Amino acid sequence: MLFGRDKSQMPTPEDALPGRSDTMRVPDQHFVNFHPLVGPFPEGTQSVIFGLGCFWGAEKLFWQIPGVYTTAVGYSAGFTPNPSYEEVCSGRTGHNEVVLVVFDPEVVSFDQLLQAFWEGHDPTQGMRQGNDRGTQYRSGIYVSSPEQRAAAEASRDRYQEVLRANGYGDITTEIRDAGPFFYAESYHQQYLAKNPNGYCGLGGTGVACPAGLATAD
Repeated sequence: MLFGRDKSQMPTPEDALPGRSDTMRVPDQHFVNFHPLVGPFPEGTQSVIFGLGCFWGAEKLFWQIPGVYTTAVGYSAGFTPNPSYEEVCSGRTGHNEVVLVVFDPEVVSFDQLLQAFWEGHDPTQGMRQGNDRGTQYRSGIYVSSPEQRAAAEASRDRYQEVLRANGYGDITTEIRDAGPFFYAESYHQQYLAKNPNGYCGLGGTGVACPAGLATAD
């Protein structure tokens, strides 16, 4: 059964849906800034993948940051190649709803992106974000370099101290090397720019993440 399982439990690779070889077709341009959604991206840019709940609101958070070249929503950190949205929602792909963020480090630092990430959601909720429940809503940072991993882990450890001082529990964010990124269906891309009154679902703890968290002594 596609939907007859506990969606808060990760499937095994053997139990995951088989997916398909065909890649998802997406628009050539970002709906907001008109930059390409698919690489290759300009020389000097870097990329990172974030998961912080429903990807509609998460993408809007990042496309508004100066220095972010482009964003796209998709699925990653699971097993099923080229899944559909319905398959991801079934809990049988292992994928997270994520945002690909391509940025110019000369304009916006990775530390600034991490600050937006931590403040943009509650990273202590496990396989959910607010009322959205399931493995696709888990908190995650999927890095593209050892330097990004070190910065992400340092920021997690220091933000944990801040959260604990404000009564929150353990951070459940997974920090992993980025694997394949599978683009979501076209209608999901920049959804809240096309549907300004659409569901967002994004909500932080209200606990500020100090600037320079990843590099502080």
